[in-house]
Amino acid sequence: MKIVIGSDKSGFPLKEHLKGYLKEKGYEVLDKTPKAVLDFVDSTKLVAETILKGEAEKGIVIDEYGAGSFMVACKYKGMVCAEVSEEHSAKMTRDHNNARMIAIGSGIVGVKLAETIVDAFAKSNYSGGRHQIRIDMLNKML
Repeated sequence: MKIVIGSDKSGFPLKEHLKGYLKEKGYEVLDKTPKAVLDFVDSTKLVAETILKGEAEKGIVIDEYGAGSFMVACKYKGMVCAEVSEEHSAKMTRDHNNARMIAIGSGIVGVKLAETIVDAFAKSNYSGGRHQIRIDMLNKML
C-alpha cells in the first residue's frame, strides 16, 4: 500500500520520524514535503490532491495541532479526513467513515503515540455496508 505523507514546518520532525517508521513496516511512502518550508494549507493540499488523483491509497498530514490540516482536507469534494490524537479513532474513522486521510498534531501527540495512530489507520479497512449511507450523505453535501 502507498501512503502519502506531508507536514508543515512545525510537524516536520514528527513527519520525518513517521516516514521512516512506515517504511520499516513495509509501506511505500510518498513524501510530499521533503523540506520544512510549507505551511499547513500548502502541505495538506499536496497530500489531498495526491490521494484524489489515485496516486496513493491513504494520507497522513501533520501540523502542530492537527486542526488546520483537517480543515483544509475537508474542503476537497470526496475527501474524508479525521483529526485524530489516539489509535481507536484512527482505526474507527477508516472502518466506519472511509477516511482517506488523518491529521495529527505534533504538539498534541508524542512519537510513540503517533506510531500507534498510524499503525491503526494503515491497517484498517473500510467496512462499507450500513456505513455507506453516511458516506453518501457526506458526498451529497459538497
